[in-house]
Amino acid sequence: MIYQFKKHIPYIHPTAFVHQTASVIGNVEIGKNVYIGPGAAIRGDWGKVVIEDGCNVQENCTIHMFPGTTVLLKKGAHVGHGAIIHGATLMENCLVGMNAVIMDYAVIGKESIVGALAFVKEKFEVPPRKIVVGNPAKIVKDVTDEMAAWKIEGTGLYQKLPKECHQSLKEVEPLRSKPKFEVPQTKNYFTRSEIKNKTNQKS
Repeated sequence: MIYQFKKHIPYIHPTAFVHQTASVIGNVEIGKNVYIGPGAAIRGDWGKVVIEDGCNVQENCTIHMFPGTTVLLKKGAHVGHGAIIHGATLMENCLVGMNAVIMDYAVIGKESIVGALAFVKEKFEVPPRKIVVGNPAKIVKDVTDEMAAWKIEGTGLYQKLPKECHQSLKEVEPLRSKPKFEVPQTKNYFTRSEIKNKTNQKS
């Protein structure tokens, strides 16, 4: 659902994927290989939203702002299910966890990670490569090289997803009987705890 607001028409790069149940309104720019999930609301009515190449904004996220301001998601920013970004800036390759809230003029530094359900207050600045958790959010430790690589790998899956959706996603009628053989799904990415368990088993 793409809407003009006043004189503003969203720009969406042809390689990006915006689900048909997402709403993109007004002064919005969406770059290459961006994934916008079902139910996301991206409102560029009072200000501007810039979502740079390779970002993902997952299901039921909200992006909005106070009048006259800009929300900026730099390259590779990763916004988890149900998160709210209001008038904030997400720097390159950062991750915002599920149902986190990032308030006005906050800045999430490059390769930083905001934990699920965190509340990042107005004007709070997170330096690069920090982990932020809690309500109100606090910086608790550094992002290791291993964690940064794990994040980049996960975001890479979302950067491939727009092409896959353009190629194969389509509306269908559901099956009325279960198929005899299920199509297997690839296990090609693991949670942090699964990775730790595997490492412990090897040692």
